[in-house]
Amino acid sequence: MQNKKKNSSTNRLLTIGTWLAILIVWFTITKLGLVSPLVVPSPGAVFQTFLSILENGYNGRSLWAHLGISFYRLFVASLLAIVTAIPLGLLSGYFEKVRAIVDSIVQFYRPLPPLAYYVVLILWLGIDESSKITLLYLAAFAPIYVACVSAVTNINQDYILSAKSLGANERDVFFNVVFPASLPDIFTSIRTAIGMAYTTLVSAEMVAASSGIGWMVIDASRYLKSSVIFVGIIIMGITGVLIDLGLRALENKIVYWKGYQ
Repeated sequence: MQNKKKNSSTNRLLTIGTWLAILIVWFTITKLGLVSPLVVPSPGAVFQTFLSILENGYNGRSLWAHLGISFYRLFVASLLAIVTAIPLGLLSGYFEKVRAIVDSIVQFYRPLPPLAYYVVLILWLGIDESSKITLLYLAAFAPIYVACVSAVTNINQDYILSAKSLGANERDVFFNVVFPASLPDIFTSIRTAIGMAYTTLVSAEMVAASSGIGWMVIDASRYLKSSVIFVGIIIMGITGVLIDLGLRALENKIVYWKGYQ
């Protein structure tokens, strides 16, 4: 236990040291003028831009409004992906006939770049929130589905056979053996899926949008506002880390037996 705590403290110091080193290199490069401020703004300029956006907003909208609409798109799409991909993935992994119907469709669109079918979604659903949320939904759906199928197919068959030998029917096996055994992989896939959806957010906000943290980065890039771009990227990175930490905490609470099975 003491070694574990010591390793945890060491790892935390290494993480802090890594980011301090990055900040020092960033500060040194900009202080010495090794690159143009249009390419890499100084940490001070980025911080001042952040304070300005925090106080005055960007393009007539507050920073919280940009974050709010982006998180609305992200969380609605992710929630829809979770409630549909998990049952479909588990069923596909457990029943081959379900997998024969669903799997080929997911495997067909999964490697496609989001922008490749975003135009089609706009034609079908319009330029409002529906097409954006659908794009993020598709980006989040595939990782969860694939992980669920893999989790079920990799379950130790002795668990299933033991349950059946004790009189459990297919329904009991699915809900009391298959689903709990798949939970660790399900949470890992949710973390991956939300990350995928977040990276797709910029694509979703590129077309016919006037708000959102991703749109703010795209709009700033058109006018070479590099400090605004850095602010947007840093905000997305920090909020992404916070979301992941929240999911990890939830996983540790629900799947408390992970690592002991």
